[in-house]
Amino acid sequence: MQNSSDLKYAAKNWREKLLIGFGVGALFLCIGCSGPHSDSSDSHVLNRGLIGEPESLSPHHFSSNQSASILRDIGEGLVRYDASGALVAGVASSWSISQDGLVYVFNLRNDARWSNGDLVVANDFASAFRSLVTPDVASSNANNAEHILNAPLILRGESMPSDLGVYAEGPHVLKIRLHTQTPFFIQLLAHPSMFPIHQSSGSVVADDELRNFGVSNGAYQLSEWVVGSQIVLNRNSDYWNDDRTFFDKVVFHVVAESSELTRFRAGELDVTENVPSTMFKQVQDEYPDELRVAPYLGVYYYGFNLTNSRFADAPKLRRALSLAVDRELLVSKITGRGERAAYGWVPPGFVGYRSQRIDASEMRKHDREALAIRLYEESGFGPDRPLQFELRYNTSDVQQRIALAIQSMWREVLGADVTIVNEEFKVLISNIRAHEITEVFRLSWTGDYNDPQTFLKLFVSSNSSNLTGYSNARYDELMKLASTKVNDLERRTLLEEAESLMLADNPVLPLYFYVSKHLISTRIDGWEDNILDIHGSQYLGVKSESNLP
Repeated sequence: MQNSSDLKYAAKNWREKLLIGFGVGALFLCIGCSGPHSDSSDSHVLNRGLIGEPESLSPHHFSSNQSASILRDIGEGLVRYDASGALVAGVASSWSISQDGLVYVFNLRNDARWSNGDLVVANDFASAFRSLVTPDVASSNANNAEHILNAPLILRGESMPSDLGVYAEGPHVLKIRLHTQTPFFIQLLAHPSMFPIHQSSGSVVADDELRNFGVSNGAYQLSEWVVGSQIVLNRNSDYWNDDRTFFDKVVFHVVAESSELTRFRAGELDVTENVPSTMFKQVQDEYPDELRVAPYLGVYYYGFNLTNSRFADAPKLRRALSLAVDRELLVSKITGRGERAAYGWVPPGFVGYRSQRIDASEMRKHDREALAIRLYEESGFGPDRPLQFELRYNTSDVQQRIALAIQSMWREVLGADVTIVNEEFKVLISNIRAHEITEVFRLSWTGDYNDPQTFLKLFVSSNSSNLTGYSNARYDELMKLASTKVNDLERRTLLEEAESLMLADNPVLPLYFYVSKHLISTRIDGWEDNILDIHGSQYLGVKSESNLP
């Protein structure tokens, strides 16, 4: 998923946002109305920061981490991630996998209910999965179901959604048949795009027909959404594991990156989504017990438009721009929060996988820059003919600081004349997808599950999140072959070859690997750092007075 207000998809209108949801009212917007005030004195209210407005609470159309955080609180799939980031049973109490790895049978809990008291049944999942791959729905998350039997055919319009390999065998048994073995398939089922849909309220409706507001099957249900201010969730007393939930209310406060720290200092937030880079050193000194920094599966990058821009048929030029960037300087002086310079695409941390690196990653800075200049000149540019292009990024202080630093590097090393353009993120994403005016753009990607495939799938030609337009038949072949391998070594070897091939083509310029950065109030109990940076509100509570610092 995109990180820090990044969106893989920006819904164009109300109807598009309401195609799928935990009830048709899941995207209700309360504009100008007054919501409940934050009250940190109430021990049963959890106040969380949210940097940027969620673009959608439709499981099929959301794209940002902001949306995912809320969706994981109000919904639940067949499986889920616990506080430590481990995969555990969700709506499914147990499951079995056939010997050939193609058939999964899930036994649903008899006490799993929607927030209106209805039972969660197998057909709620089957219908949701069919909708996910329906071409008219145009879900940006459809690739999460592509391993299910007939899904590729349905997505291409060559088969009907009813032909998808999902079968409700009674109210509490769901069978899923795959077309190829997929070692990470269980992890995909924890993604919010694979959550169930409430049958009586999950259809397409007109904008003025909002009803069953907030029908959901997770620990919480959506209560109110005040645009630009807050999103309020109330405890779902019908949730099967409600006895383990502590907070009666969760308030996500929509804040700007620059103001979140101020809100935390004022006691208005228990949990922040981030820590600003410009204040990080001060925060380390001021809040040593509250600051939590941990490894995180995420990469920050610049992407090239490879469809109809000057970079489409210019591999040497793309490589020159990559080599001219001093990543070590970037993470030490600009970000400065423990990030690691990225010379490859897949972050470190996947067990058994060797993340690949660009071929010049071990060069000394002087030698890298000399090679960059040579490639730049071989591409037809130089002092008398400087390269001119636009770099677009989403409006944000930190994004601007990074863009200014890299603009300076490209000018000083190569003599390139780069204009930086900031846009609101929905505009940026729209322009990137249009592949017309955008030349180079800033984005990031975070892992949806704990497998390198969640990063490498982005460069498959047919993937809806392939925003660069990169297309390499050999890469597609390697990824397809890897998806058929059960042997870990064979699969890993193919994935590593695919990453190495993609890095040699330079469709993106990886800059650094993320770390998660949060401030957690000393009153909060249950927070566990994990590599996916997933922290459901249902796992958090309040420390007893005897345990407070």
